[in-house]
Amino acid sequence: MHPETHLALHHLRAADLRAEADAHRLAARAERPYAIRTRLGWTLVEVGLRLASPRPAFAP
Repeated sequence: MHPETHLALHHLRAADLRAEADAHRLAARAERPYAIRTRLGWTLVEVGLRLASPRPAFAP
């Protein structure tokens, strides 16, 4: 293959990969608020369960 043709194909592939990476980053940003809400919700559940459970009695 001619070097200039190979270079042109390389540039096209690199542009495609950059476009895919940008699309992935934008999609990941759109999903983040739900992930934070989910994590916060489960943390609150865990804290509530710890507060609601009885403390172990210590034997003297």
